[in-house]
This record gives sequence, structure tokens and C-alpha cells, in this order.
Amino acid sequence: MPTGVYVRKNAVWDRLKAGMAADHAVDFTRWLRGRLYTSLTISERMRLLASWTHWARGEGYTLTAIREAHAASFCLIEAGHRPRFRGDLNKDAVECAKLFIAYLEDQGLLMRLPAKPAAPLVVEFAAWAREQRGLAETTLAAYLGTITPFVDALGDIPTAYDAVTIRAYMIERAKAVSVERMKGISVGIRAFLRFLIATRRCPPGLDHAMPNVAGWRLASIPRFLPDADIARIIGACDGERRLRDRAIILLLVRLGLRASEVARLSFDDIDWRQGSIRLCGKGRREELLPLTQEIGDALFAYIERGRPALATPSLFITEYAPLRPIDRITIKCLVKRALKRGGVESRYKGAHILRHSAATAMLRHGVSLPGVSTVLRHRSQAMTAHYAKVDIALLSGIAQPWPGRSPC
Repeated sequence: MPTGVYVRKNAVWDRLKAGMAADHAVDFTRWLRGRLYTSLTISERMRLLASWTHWARGEGYTLTAIREAHAASFCLIEAGHRPRFRGDLNKDAVECAKLFIAYLEDQGLLMRLPAKPAAPLVVEFAAWAREQRGLAETTLAAYLGTITPFVDALGDIPTAYDAVTIRAYMIERAKAVSVERMKGISVGIRAFLRFLIATRRCPPGLDHAMPNVAGWRLASIPRFLPDADIARIIGACDGERRLRDRAIILLLVRLGLRASEVARLSFDDIDWRQGSIRLCGKGRREELLPLTQEIGDALFAYIERGRPALATPSLFITEYAPLRPIDRITIKCLVKRALKRGGVESRYKGAHILRHSAATAMLRHGVSLPGVSTVLRHRSQAMTAHYAKVDIALLSGIAQPWPGRSPC
């Protein structure tokens, strides 16, 4: 008769020990734990890493070629590879391999890939825009995304720029992008040309060589959600598990904050005694908005019962490891999920639709245009007047009779 104690081997660790992660599996687990991953998440990450290293071993890759292995597995998934069983290669396993590469880089076991250096002219523009123009980082990032291809195409010698080359570049770009995207490209490149003029690298007036993008100011109807849909979105954030989501949604729909403004909020920006919220908006302008009872209760509930214990002044933190302050993309995804949970059908699913909805709701409830302009922090009331189009009662009071004949 067989004797002894038989222990079932752990298939995950067997796979890890046989692959390129054999010498680093334990340290990788500690690294994940140090970044506040939960035990359950760590177990799942190790399972995914075991699947990926098993695939890499079968393809003949070693640790020295881990980046090549990751690129090959990524291409395989993009080409439509479907896992045949639970331990087979899949998209999540490829993402976990990327996390393992980050661990190797962090530990100095793998050299970090140098980032592509930006052109010196672009770097200087970024510094000038921050110091002289006070551009926010989100705006600056959008500008750099349009300026970098411009410099790559025309070169980094500003004296070679002229009206012909600038117009040719813009016409070529217009063939591949939408009108709205082209407007953003024009704004970024025009700012770059003005920087070159201000620093005497280009002759004055070269920015006027930029062709105008066709468009009609304030011609469209504002995008907004009715009050019933807003109530469903807020209701979709009820419960202890969504305290953060509820606080963010209320800031967006009641005060019309931008996603980047919510992401930048810190504890110092909330004045509980005075009942106000300090915002740093466009152009680094600091302004105060009222902290309503509804929003204050939601913020307090999140801070007291929902916010992870992370030593950072940022108010809103990611829910899952690695824990860090949220960004505007996180808020965009949060709003999209809230719309889906609430069953709200909308063509526009970003956070800005809630800002538009806040403006139109205030107008429909009797707030004056100057009052709405103050809350939204518009520099010109002409922007706020755009929202008056959705107030049919207000429009009917100022509409003039049609001078032509009545139809037959």
C-alpha cells in the first residue's frame, strides 16, 4: 500500500518556476503588495504572469528578450488570438507581462527605454507657455500633441517657415481629421507661431498665414441631459461602494466643474467653515464656488468611509492598486460607467456633457445668464448665452414675429 502524505502541487508556481520569472516571482509579489494590491488581486496577477511566461517559454524567449516577447504576444492578441482554455495566453496576461517589465525596471534589473526626446524648440515652447502664458498642463499637453508633428514635418529651423509651407501643411492635415479636430490643431500651431514671433525667430505676422477653419460660432444646440436623466445618473451612484463616484458626479452636475478641475481638487481647496470650494481654472485663475449641503455631505461621506488611507493631499484617489490621485481620464470613464448603470442613452458620454447639463438646468430653473456665467466661470457672457437656446420659454419672450406672409 502506498504510504506518506501527498500534497497537490500548485500549478501556478510550477509554471512560474519553469519560466523566465522563476528568480523574481517572490520579489514581484512583495513589489505588488508594497503598491497596495490586495491579496486576491496579487493571486490573479501571478496566475496571469504564469500563463504569459508559459507561453513565452514555449516560443523560446528568455528574460533578456522579455520586451521582444511582450511585443510578440501583443501582436498575437491584436491579430485575434483567442484563448482555448483558462491558462492560455490572453489580453490580461499580456497586460500583466507589462506590469512585470515595470517591476524589473523599477528594481534596476532591466534598463528603462529612453523616451524619444522632444525637439529643443518644442521644449522651449513648453517652458515659455507655462511661465509666460500660464497654460494648464492639460492644455499644454493638447498643444504639444499638435505642435510636435508640425515641427517634425517642417523642421526645427523657424527661419525656413513661410506662408506657403504652413498653408500646405494645414491643408494636408485637414484631409485626415474632422473639422473640430482641425480647429484644435489650428489653435495649437498658432500659439506656437506666436511664441516664435515673441522670441524673434519668425517675422511678425506669420501667424496670420494660418488658414481659418470653417465654422459658425455658437451655431449648434448645446448638448445636455434632461433632469430625469441626471437624477438617474446620481441614483446609479448610490451605496457605500460608490461614495467617490457620487461626490464626483455631484460636483459635475451641480456646479458644472470640468473634469480636470475635479481631478486637481485637494483637501486645502475645501473650506468647510466658510462653505466654499477653491478652484484653479483656466489661466491659473483662482475662484470660489459655494459648497452646497448636498455636495458637502457627499464629500464628507467619501472622506470618512470611502477614501483609501493614502498620504497625498489630493482629494480623489483611484479605487484599485496602484493607488494614486485620479486624472481627468479616470473621471471620463467614471461618467461613462454611471451613464450605463443608470440606463441613460446619450451620444455624448464624457464628463463635459454634465457641465452643459448643469448650465441648462440652472437656466431652466430661473437663474440669470450672469449668474450661470459666474458659476461656470466664463470669461465672456457670450459663451453663456449659448445655453439660452434650450430655454424655449425665454426664447418665446424675445422672439419677433416673422415679417413674411403666412404659409397657405
